[in-house]
Amino acid sequence: MAILTLMTLSGLMSVLTTVQPAVISKRATIAIPMDRYHNYDDMQLTLHQLAAQYPNIARVYDVGTSVRGRKLSVIQISDHVTQREVGEPRFKYIGNMHGNEAVGRELLLYLAQYLLQNYGVDPRVTYLVDNTDIHLMPSMNPDGFEISREGDCSTAYGRPNSNGQDLNRNFPDQYWQTPTPQVETLAVMNWIRQQPNFVLSANLHGGSLVANYPFDNTQNSAVQEGISNPSPDDATFKVLAKSYANAHPTMHLGKQCSGDDFAGGITNGANWYSVSGGMQDYNYLHTNTFEITLEVSCCKYPTSDQLPSFWRDNKEALLRYMEQTHTGIKGLIGTRSGNPLPNVKVHVSGINHDVTSSDIGEYWRILAPGTYTVSFSSPGYTTVTRTVTVTSGPAVVLDVALSTATRRWLY
Repeated sequence: MAILTLMTLSGLMSVLTTVQPAVISKRATIAIPMDRYHNYDDMQLTLHQLAAQYPNIARVYDVGTSVRGRKLSVIQISDHVTQREVGEPRFKYIGNMHGNEAVGRELLLYLAQYLLQNYGVDPRVTYLVDNTDIHLMPSMNPDGFEISREGDCSTAYGRPNSNGQDLNRNFPDQYWQTPTPQVETLAVMNWIRQQPNFVLSANLHGGSLVANYPFDNTQNSAVQEGISNPSPDDATFKVLAKSYANAHPTMHLGKQCSGDDFAGGITNGANWYSVSGGMQDYNYLHTNTFEITLEVSCCKYPTSDQLPSFWRDNKEALLRYMEQTHTGIKGLIGTRSGNPLPNVKVHVSGINHDVTSSDIGEYWRILAPGTYTVSFSSPGYTTVTRTVTVTSGPAVVLDVALSTATRRWLY
């Protein structure tokens, strides 16, 4: 994206980096086969081939390794992939955290290829890549995938990591004690705590067809089901979940898999069934990231001949959800003298969940359409309060300069 110049604050302006438009490699285009699943070696080769073909807008990096030493690889896609662009939000998709839930793994490979091949060709894709720092992790559990069995729709074989731990029950939980975090869990926790935090995220699963949103459990019972536990941002999470479900040809119908009965193809996690130690709740509670869980196939590991249809069904929804990164409000926060302010609390009246500004004063706050009173506060500075009306369109740019609080001496 073009570097943002949203504020006149000299300090914030000083962190802007001058960059030139991305130049796309003219090498022959590779085509990811859709007639088979990619094992670990194939997946690694595919990711690195994509990055080599599009070196100016793609790179591969690792956030850690699995129990058996396989890399937890991510392909990053952005118009200036080696530079941090001030004001550009970070987005992520994670697939295959349950090793036997395989469709999401392939979808993210296809998505990476689609974004790279259509950059500079399709205006929608070009806008996303120019204005979003996109990170795709096809497999969080490569060990589990390697032993999973194609065509196995319902068993748990290959679901956990090599230590037998379910990675989606392994994150610190707000109510219940969970097992000691595995190496894969720790790697992802460290990754998502990096600055700036991801703004929006989803993790892809299989075994149902629904967009699931926080909270995933309740404080009353670790196994209690059928009772919703809405997060403070319930209205916003419903908008996010619907953005995916409504863009999918059948998810929004709600009763597509055996046992499914989801109005509009979305559900509060706790209302469906209780998950303690889930990744989506950890994202929301411990970072600035809003994450939902996407169940994208009735069969956990369907046969490979179905992969083209899964891509057709999910392509638009994957793009539509990514676009939600650019909704709500956003801006830069600094001092009156022009210095960026990190860790400023951004509070929305009536919503008991704050986000904080990044290490260089950026903030992003996804919100459902409506009118809000928003306050910006930091120790030693006078709180600034603004009223803003959010629509379903692009995020409202709201930049803020905080004044040093006047000290009152008592004699």
